[in-house]
Amino acid sequence: MTGSALPQPLRPRALRPGDLVVIAALSGPLHAAYEPDLEQAEVVLERMGFRVRRAPLLEAGRHRWWSAATPAEIAKEFNALLRDSEVRAVIAHDGGQTVLGYLDLIDVEAIAADPKPILGYSDISLLHLVLYGRTGLVGFHADLATPGLGGHWQAAPAARRAELERLYSTLLTGGEAIGALPATPSWECWRAGRTEGRLIGGVINRIVLAQATPFALPLERFDGAVLFWEEAGGQASYVWSYLQVLRHCGILDRISGMVVGVPHAIDGLGGPGASPTLAEMVLDVLGDRDIPVLGNVEFGHAGPNLPMPVGIRVGLDAQQRTLSLLEPAVQPLSGRS
Repeated sequence: MTGSALPQPLRPRALRPGDLVVIAALSGPLHAAYEPDLEQAEVVLERMGFRVRRAPLLEAGRHRWWSAATPAEIAKEFNALLRDSEVRAVIAHDGGQTVLGYLDLIDVEAIAADPKPILGYSDISLLHLVLYGRTGLVGFHADLATPGLGGHWQAAPAARRAELERLYSTLLTGGEAIGALPATPSWECWRAGRTEGRLIGGVINRIVLAQATPFALPLERFDGAVLFWEEAGGQASYVWSYLQVLRHCGILDRISGMVVGVPHAIDGLGGPGASPTLAEMVLDVLGDRDIPVLGNVEFGHAGPNLPMPVGIRVGLDAQQRTLSLLEPAVQPLSGRS
């Protein structure tokens, strides 16, 4: 299969003012200490013009091991949201360590029949990758409700909060391409160049895990793609190893560009002595692959997330430090039944 023959993405239906957005526990539990952050996330979504409801499993103190419930219980609730025509979007309350347990239980027919925006990052990266691979669904690698909208957003300057709110609202409700994402001086050109391609990625350890399952994205999906990734926690050597896995399985030979998020809490990264920087590790593994690389972009665990819609065509100019969404992420309202 050539890059030009790749299937078209399945865009969710655009949201309208008053549409219902459900916050769900798709992975980790809600700890009682973070109830105020969740309440603040509800305020943010309501300010965007949406109605907000919590899914039943999102109950403070409820948990099963490290999860909000068993994988089967989470899948049952998630599938009910996918089948409910009143629900127009689902945002994960938090990440965690559970999505791998129910990848085989998701009702993909319900997604194909009524595609909806699913928002989140971290463990939710697995949903975006697998559902894009199985149905073409455009996934919204974007802030989680509790640590994101209710946490990092509230610590950001007022102007940045307003900018993010407008950006998310436009992305979910508009039928036009966003164009250039708002850049900041932190963005770094690690290897110059320009390209266009479909945006695919997430947390790098989840990309690697997804490719180890029967639900792995076919390698052809990476033909000409712009790979975005970030990582949080662990060791610098782990990140280097994950990049080597992407090299061994052929992904790095197929992509046309790379965008790297702000690293968060990674030990042994860019410290004194022989510790490499993240840029040095990336270029070490890429070798002579001459593709543009843009680094230190604001998505991932380090703070408020720029939305990265999986499956949408983007334009990358690393030297000019620009990343542009060239297509709308949702179907325009006129296309709704």
